Amino acid sequence: MEKAKVYFTKNLSSGSLVKIYDKVGKKLEGKVAVKVHSGEEGNQNFLHPAYFKDMIEYVGGTVVECNTAYEGERNTTEKHEKLMEKHGWSQYFSVDIMDAEGPDKVLEIPNGKVIQKNYIGKNIDNYDSMLVLSHFKGHPMGGYGGALKQLSIGVASSHGKSYIHCIGNENGTFEEMFQVDQMQFLEAMADAASSVVQLLKDKIVYINIMSNLSVDCDCCAVAEDPCMKDIGILASTDPIAIDQACIDLVYNSKEEGRDHFVERIESRHGIHTIEAASDLGFGTREYELISID
Repeated sequence: MEKAKVYFTKNLSSGSLVKIYDKVGKKLEGKVAVKVHSGEEGNQNFLHPAYFKDMIEYVGGTVVECNTAYEGERNTTEKHEKLMEKHGWSQYFSVDIMDAEGPDKVLEIPNGKVIQKNYIGKNIDNYDSMLVLSHFKGHPMGGYGGALKQLSIGVASSHGKSYIHCIGNENGTFEEMFQVDQMQFLEAMADAASSVVQLLKDKIVYINIMSNLSVDCDCCAVAEDPCMKDIGILASTDPIAIDQACIDLVYNSKEEGRDHFVERIESRHGIHTIEAASDLGFGTREYELISID
């Protein structure tokens, strides 16, 4: 497989999102779903909607999200919609909670490593293409969160999130979600991500924003403050390459907080999601980093 092109800028302005999207050279057609992270109630690190306004308006997109599978302010549609209003998403954009009403859309994964199907919000059928806007940061379970997590856990319905966490157990409990085999959980995320790529094929563009670099995810109501300085924005049509490039930028950093961030990734074996995704063949870890500054 040829090296993927990953574009990079140190400029974190909202205008840079549009600039780097244009550099990718793939115009998203039709009705565009824009996958974001709405941010849990109490989280101080999530990227606010005003930052994305120019980008989302540029593609004429609808902000999409799915409900969570754990307690909080996003585990029901009613609470999630209220939080989307409180955080300002509804002020700027049309918002679609894709799993607001069942039944979920089921994607088959015949070649999945540990799961053979994926449950996602059925409203994805209303869209022709997708812009995946990921806040790259650490994660309590996955080690890190980027494009692959957005494709898997992010696009999964509430039931789908539980199904991935419980590695295919239809009746997995909340407690079981956090007591599974770690490597299999990471492989299940890769499986789920592959199914969304297969669904939309080449109609996806990925942008990872490396700012507010906490070891914790935006899903945490109580999160650590960032431990590293902002790095920049990356964009690609390859979700594996863009996550690998972000990981490499962290590892190559000379920032004082770099070791703390790396410890979070390594203690959760986070790189295994990228390894498993690469094995599934829907992208490559080999990339060319192209600076647009």
